[in-house]
Amino acid sequence: MRYSDRSGGLSDTERERREALRLRAADMFSGGIAPPRVAHLLGMTRKSACEWHRTWRNGGKAALRSKGTAGTGCKLTDEQTNRLEALLGQGAAAHGWDDQRWTSARVAMLIAERFHIRYTPRGVAYLLTRLGWSFQVPAHQAARRDEEQIATWVKRTWPAIKAPGRPGAPGSCSPTSRARA
Repeated sequence: MRYSDRSGGLSDTERERREALRLRAADMFSGGIAPPRVAHLLGMTRKSACEWHRTWRNGGKAALRSKGTAGTGCKLTDEQTNRLEALLGQGAAAHGWDDQRWTSARVAMLIAERFHIRYTPRGVAYLLTRLGWSFQVPAHQAARRDEEQIATWVKRTWPAIKAPGRPGAPGSCSPTSRARA
């Protein structure tokens, strides 16, 4: 049996406790006790008892044994991780991309090419977070942005179209304008 990896999954102690509970349930199932009664006797939900009973019926007591932690280990060795960080430090352009952005998909491709290990983009995101890399969203600007024209528009056009009645505009009912009246 495997449990979801909510916030890191189960500790070793908790996993052993749950396995012992499942094995006790298996002994009860083999003794002819129905899943709802097993749930009551062991203080668990009927849903879990029914799932465990189905698993026990299909695979026996061995199917209810713990399979260990759910994929929390890194596929890369410490040496490979250090090499990966050095490769990432060179920038994406050094590895054939036309810009310097590292995406999860690009890093996954780099790992596959250099280390022959497959990662999903989500797995890469977990790996990069663990290594201390943060996600950054580049600021987008128009390709033909003209700063001088923007400054002129803000000085001349914006005050002319700014609606009276907005806070801070002449004729508004802001607390400061009421205090002056």
